[in-house]
Amino acid sequence: MSFSPKEILKFVEENDVKFIRLTFCDIFGNLKNVAIMPNELPRAFTYGIPFDASGISENCSDLLLVPDISTLSVLPWRPKSGRVVRFFCSLKNIDGSDYVGDIRSDLVSCINDLRLDGYSCEMGTKCEFYLFELDEKGTPTKIPHDNGGYLDVAPLDKCENARREICLSLEEMGLSPKSSCHKHGPGQNEIEFRENEPVTAADDMVHYKTVVKSIAAQNGLFASFMPKPLQNEHGSALSISLSLKKNGEYIFSGEPENMSHEGKCFISGVLSRIREITAFLNSTTNSYKRFGMGYAPKYVDWSSENRSQLIRIPKAVGVSPRIELRSADAACNPYIAFKLILAAGIEGISSGDCSIMDSTMKVGHTPADFERLPASLEEAVFIAENSDFVKRSLPDEVRTSILSHLRTQIQEYNLAKDKSEFEDKAYFMYT
Repeated sequence: MSFSPKEILKFVEENDVKFIRLTFCDIFGNLKNVAIMPNELPRAFTYGIPFDASGISENCSDLLLVPDISTLSVLPWRPKSGRVVRFFCSLKNIDGSDYVGDIRSDLVSCINDLRLDGYSCEMGTKCEFYLFELDEKGTPTKIPHDNGGYLDVAPLDKCENARREICLSLEEMGLSPKSSCHKHGPGQNEIEFRENEPVTAADDMVHYKTVVKSIAAQNGLFASFMPKPLQNEHGSALSISLSLKKNGEYIFSGEPENMSHEGKCFISGVLSRIREITAFLNSTTNSYKRFGMGYAPKYVDWSSENRSQLIRIPKAVGVSPRIELRSADAACNPYIAFKLILAAGIEGISSGDCSIMDSTMKVGHTPADFERLPASLEEAVFIAENSDFVKRSLPDEVRTSILSHLRTQIQEYNLAKDKSEFEDKAYFMYT
């Protein structure tokens, strides 16, 4: 939506808005915010709001939060009297220059560069989560809210009321839910978003987790996006869909064997770099317990039919031709994940090499013919640390901070006597 500062100030006054949340995402994918009062909003638009950033990065002290006016949204679960609105923000240095660790602005720059080359892109997400019961003290348990299965309805599906409220809240906020359903695991759910401009899609994904957790809490439940919360049940995935046009023409249209050369090269580029970027798409030790289980991918492959492949090419019926990457999970930072996927695909187009996709079209392939996704966070981090592609694609401060953080996780996991207990404490409550 397009607003002017004057229109927003009028909206705030006329709608009894008392708090404005200036939100941003840290490099680890966590939503953060500073709340200001309405009389501070003109200053926020003109200069930005300073805050102490030492708690989110060791390499800086004060930064400015500058609202993106187009992202105004009312939080529907807050009281109608004394309303709360939020903006996504750019991070600036105190002198007004761009902060190198602002991964949202980094994705904006990436998309602008693609436009200059004649490309337009839309991305969407399907993200799974579990709903669990609370105990008598209000503490989350690992007891699923129901025993339903794939696409079940009430009474087996006890999650439908919570999902309904989540979708209505998302819609009221101006986000774009497309569908929702019960998934394979007991108490497991999925909400799919319409494809959108990549920065907006990443914004929606970041805020989606907060909405799900807030509405779940209002229903006396706990929502977890932990990739594999239950040992013997399906894991929770973040599937990322992507459609791409070059000079107005879709590059993924047609059957795979008749797809455009650019489309094949894009897919080959993603397949060739996926092992190098997996640490950023799957950033917990728990993430790797999902691979190869249920319908989760295990190998670097693609298919237009099988739903357990890494890249799926859905049939385009009434929708734009697209591909779907199925390995990520909700613990990732979507801005970084989206940028790396796009960078890998565009590199493939630039190279003109579609041999990976062409070679895997041959019949008779067995799993032994394909590379495997990393089997652990430790393996994924090692590959990322030695990747020139990752070094080229991410700012040094972002790359080194994330990899150092992941190394710390790995060390703590390796030292833990009870690995499952470590993951529950590290990821169950906070993912």
